[in-house]
Amino acid sequence: MHIRRTPRPHLGPQPHPQSRPRRPRTVGALLVTAALLLSACSASGSASSGGGPADAALAALPQSTPSTLAPYYAQRLSWRSCGVPGFQCATMKAPLDYAHPGDGDVRLAVARKKATGKGKPLGSLLVNPGGPGGSAVGYLEQYAGIGYPAEVRARYDMVAVDPRGVARSEPVECLGGRQMDTYTQTDTTPDDQRETDELVDAYKKFAEGCGAHSAKLLRHVSTVEAARDMDILRAVLGDRKLTYVGASYGTFLGATYAGLFPDRVGRLVLDGAMDPSLDARRMNLDQTAGFETAFQSFAKDCVQQPDCPLGRKGTAPARVGANLSAFFKKLDAHPIATGDPDGRKLGEALATTGVIAAMYDEGSWAQLREALTSAMKERDGAGLLVLSDSYYERDADGRYSNLMFANAAVNCLDLPSGFSSTEQVEKALPSFEKASPVFGEGLAWASLNCAYWPVRPTGAPHRIEAKGAAPIVVVGTTRDPATPYHWAQSLSHQLASGRLLTYEGDGHTAYGRGSDCIDSAIDTFLLRGTPPTKGKRCT
Repeated sequence: MHIRRTPRPHLGPQPHPQSRPRRPRTVGALLVTAALLLSACSASGSASSGGGPADAALAALPQSTPSTLAPYYAQRLSWRSCGVPGFQCATMKAPLDYAHPGDGDVRLAVARKKATGKGKPLGSLLVNPGGPGGSAVGYLEQYAGIGYPAEVRARYDMVAVDPRGVARSEPVECLGGRQMDTYTQTDTTPDDQRETDELVDAYKKFAEGCGAHSAKLLRHVSTVEAARDMDILRAVLGDRKLTYVGASYGTFLGATYAGLFPDRVGRLVLDGAMDPSLDARRMNLDQTAGFETAFQSFAKDCVQQPDCPLGRKGTAPARVGANLSAFFKKLDAHPIATGDPDGRKLGEALATTGVIAAMYDEGSWAQLREALTSAMKERDGAGLLVLSDSYYERDADGRYSNLMFANAAVNCLDLPSGFSSTEQVEKALPSFEKASPVFGEGLAWASLNCAYWPVRPTGAPHRIEAKGAAPIVVVGTTRDPATPYHWAQSLSHQLASGRLLTYEGDGHTAYGRGSDCIDSAIDTFLLRGTPPTKGKRCT
């Protein structure tokens, strides 16, 4: 899946109620891209399929709590300062293996910011920014706890838990910084057998590293397990029902919770929805088309600007794409300097990552134009490298967060690989290149990585109905690159109580990104429990 990793805007410690900051781009569905952006979306299916939606529905768990899990539900959290003013942190225990609770625990990082207002408290509001692999605790501290509307923060305790294997919750580890530098520069548009073998070897080394460093945990980082952890947290916090806002992959996590515990659903908002009924290959192909749609929007805007390096006013989007593809080919043969202290040059892989990162938010298009101008006209790749590094969460000292490791660990457990052999990829290339002439080839090859994962997948495509649940708001953006709009349509139809809210616009996800119509509808739902009217559309 994919994630927009451009630098987050600075958020002041106490934003004025009337000047709500624009939401930083949430950790979104990490698409498998030409820059080895790890695995395809969660909740996908077999490598051999590629067909229509699944027929099976996720079954709800029994309403009564098993006696073997009672100690987890009865635990008391010991809150302490997080080191961030106004926030408290704690550690929660959950069973490593729900089928065998006696086999050990996993320790999960939890954070909260208590409700700030005098109105009637509404309980806890759990947030998740997506990924999989994005730190929910970091998102809470950096944005949700200070950037959500004042009236929401006044009534809710804002809460987050890093899912198992993510960030502060026993993080999955795979490769060191230098190894990751090599990995992220691997060519995912192989031109010959040697480059194909190098790509396969890169996937194998990544998987072997994860298996060597996180062998026990890798079997227990599924979305179903993370959703069950959320129910323990709900109980421990003293909430009868779960209120939740999840973005991108966070929609799959939230929908999974609803499917498992429909009677415990409070006010759920699923923004930038995923469709759990699709298999991996179909999902990757859909995302490939989604990024092409986003690029077409960028291309049309770019040629209207005086600093567009890909064409002038009147240049057709197809020509803009061809110009970018030609530039990528040049970088494939002759990488350019970046001024990086570790000596990294900008090749096709890192440049593609940088471009794709900017597709998540139209607010990044000016930055992308500047970076492309420097690279194409001045042979300075620093700007595109910044975009790529922010995507991968690589800091100035060459250290990577565990985002990409957790992303692969969750995705490769939730679903079989999109492809199981290089021959399957080669056969599928025409369909991917048709979906996106610019990104298709790389996205097809990147769908291969889970084929070499050291742990067998436990998930499969399925529908989520959550019969008996309270209304669930599903938000879709019409030109979303990472979670195409029709996924939101599908999920809202699958859910027995789904209510679709549409944002007609660009970028990934919609809440807190500038639409008063969207924000008002969601805020009203969170504060009053009133879902948007059927068919509501916003701009």
